[in-house]
Amino acid sequence: MKTYFTHVDSPIGRLMLTANERALTGLYFSTGNKAKKEPDPAWQLCEARFEQARKELNEYFDGGRRQFNVALEPRATPFQNKVLAALNQIPFGEMRSYKQIAETIGSPKAVRAVGSANGNNPIAIFIPCHRVVGSNGALTGFGGGLHAKRYLLSLEQPQRSLAGVP
Repeated sequence: MKTYFTHVDSPIGRLMLTANERALTGLYFSTGNKAKKEPDPAWQLCEARFEQARKELNEYFDGGRRQFNVALEPRATPFQNKVLAALNQIPFGEMRSYKQIAETIGSPKAVRAVGSANGNNPIAIFIPCHRVVGSNGALTGFGGGLHAKRYLLSLEQPQRSLAGVP
């Protein structure tokens, strides 16, 4: 199956989106420990395929969108899909701990596995892995870097100051 890509400029840096013929399959940051700045050579540039995703991202960053409607097709294991489904249930402006996600999916002892699945979320922002924090409320790792996570949480929680959060 062919993979298409485009780039989207955002307040947290340039994002690269990927899709197949049916749905969005990936979001890559240009910063952070999972940065991907260049597309794979086999991928095909296709701006038109991403019109809806680009529109929804721009609305989100402008503060006008709280939920995404674009079709998503993450490449994930069955366990990761359970975690991703739980992430999609976290309401805009709220946060959950890894432990709470583990309990939500019926695997209360799988906190580390939940953390790993969260960290391997292939479509960040659209699937809100940034809303997951440590049990003590501390910001933990994020593929786009902690500055990006802090920005996304502040965007969704403008009344809450995250300045003191590491």
